[in-house]
Amino acid sequence: MQYIFCTVSVAAMRKDPSHRSEMVSQLLFGEFGFVMEQQPDFVRIKCLYDGYEGWVALNQVAFVNADAVTETTIYTDAEVSSIHVKGSEAMHVSFATPVYAKYGGDHSLAIGPYEFSYPESPKQWDASKMPYTAANLRAVANKYLHTAYLWGGRSIYGLDCSGFVQQVYKMFDIRLLRDAHLQADQGVQIDNLADSKIGDTAFFHNDAGRIIHVGILLSNSEIIHASGKVRIDRIDEEGITNAETGQRTHSLTCIRRMKELAE
Repeated sequence: MQYIFCTVSVAAMRKDPSHRSEMVSQLLFGEFGFVMEQQPDFVRIKCLYDGYEGWVALNQVAFVNADAVTETTIYTDAEVSSIHVKGSEAMHVSFATPVYAKYGGDHSLAIGPYEFSYPESPKQWDASKMPYTAANLRAVANKYLHTAYLWGGRSIYGLDCSGFVQQVYKMFDIRLLRDAHLQADQGVQIDNLADSKIGDTAFFHNDAGRIIHVGILLSNSEIIHASGKVRIDRIDEEGITNAETGQRTHSLTCIRRMKELAE
């Protein structure tokens, strides 16, 4: 089996092996993928974090063997951090980019033909040790406020609704799938908005009844979600109302709780 390691700050995962093809997701620096198929300029991979599949440009990844694949619950905790690439200038990576235990000591990591190092120890967030409290959840979600909506995006440079929710929960070691309709099958059902808590996920449907949107409840009357940009809007039993225009924008389908908040 062969794997890849993302060697750029953010790499597009595309529907087809072309730079003109739709971006369906992204890899962040340091994320791994399982190789499924290869063409001259692209490789089709399955992201090991969420199982999502897509085509990635060959010049944005390095091939590695199974023994190089590493998991972590530690992520960068600054909106932008710097990583040095041997023989090149510093590379800037997004908030919530994986950091590996191998960075301890000299903060260096060799993957395939690449060598990376932090100029100094990065500000880190250990998701396995961070209490899942209302205050911590709000702090993480607010780091993405005003980030532009980007179809397929998963970084502070641009993200979509399910990418936003996935990345926020990742910072508490809660692993969500990639798309909203997949996330809607995770967690436990909350019967109505009045019983919801901060951190619950709310899902929304289109006219055909298909789930197409998701956000994170900040209360039973407020939601933070990616729609145009990451923003805070009002919510009621019918759905979301844009706080600026008063327009009804999304129709509520269901509410799910992925994890109970710590006291």
